[in-house]
Formats: sequence, structure tokens, C-alpha cells
Amino acid sequence: MEQQVVLLRGINVGGHRKLPMKELCSILEGLGAVKVRTYIQSGNVVAEGELQSAEIAEMIENTKGFLPQVMVFHAADFLNIAKQVPFDEPDGKLAHIWFPTGSFTFNQEKADSLLAEGETLSVAEKAIYLHAPDGIGRSKLAANIEKLAGVPCTARNLNTVNQLLEMLENPA
Repeated sequence: MEQQVVLLRGINVGGHRKLPMKELCSILEGLGAVKVRTYIQSGNVVAEGELQSAEIAEMIENTKGFLPQVMVFHAADFLNIAKQVPFDEPDGKLAHIWFPTGSFTFNQEKADSLLAEGETLSVAEKAIYLHAPDGIGRSKLAANIEKLAGVPCTARNLNTVNQLLEMLENPA
């Protein structure tokens, strides 16, 4: 079975949409996944199987009462996105990758107007990369990436992405 990376958007934030990782593992195993491993409490999973975003979201809605955004990547696709990080050795907490839920058309003109001094933005076919040295909490651009892409997205900092890559390289 092929390894996959599953990213959930907007769970376990501020006490809302609670989904303990142990329950998420059970849900994924119920959908046929094996060797399910999670990283931190924000919906980062590496598993083996043929998981589908819609099936995972539906199962979470049926068991937890909310419908999350779920993105599933084959290991090779996730690795390709991670390899395209255009920044030279950035602090892993200050560089982020936004993973859009599908095809997107990015409003570069508006993004350029929001880009703060010191920030670096790069848009690729399947991801959006932002290095925000003052943090994404202060970045007007970071707050608007999803609107600029025109589709739902979920972001992960490079520390998290690198941890997921390590989990892919070292299967359970």
C-alpha cells in the first residue's frame, strides 16, 4: 500500500471542532488505512492506504458532527510540494506552505499590495509559499491567502512539513 499524507483544516482550534488524534486514527483505520501516525493535534497524518478526502470528511461529520476540509496527498506529491520551497534555510516557524483544496487562480496583483517588507511569496501550481519573518499572525498577506487563491486552503509551517517528510521516510 502506498503512503499518504492527510491534512485536516480547522480542527482543535480554540476548543472548537474537537477531534482527538486517537479518534482520527480510528476513523482512518475504519476506512482501511494502516500504519496510521499523527503529528501534533492539528490534523497531520501519515498512513498507508487509498484514502479519499470526501470519505474521511463524511466519516468525521457522521461521528463528530462537523464537516472538516480534508486533503489527501500521495507521498510523492507531498514530497514534490515540499521540495519546491523557494526559501534559503528559513526559520521553520516563519515559513509556511498553503495547500489549496484544488485548482486555483491566484490574485498576484492584490497579493503584491499586501506583501509586507521582508516577506517573500512564491506561488506554484499546487501550493503557495510564504516566508513571513515577523510571523503569519502579523501578516496581512497570510490572513488573505485563501481569498487570493479563491479556494479553501490549509497551511503548515516548515517544521510540520519536515516532520511529516521524516515520518514518510521512516514508516512505522
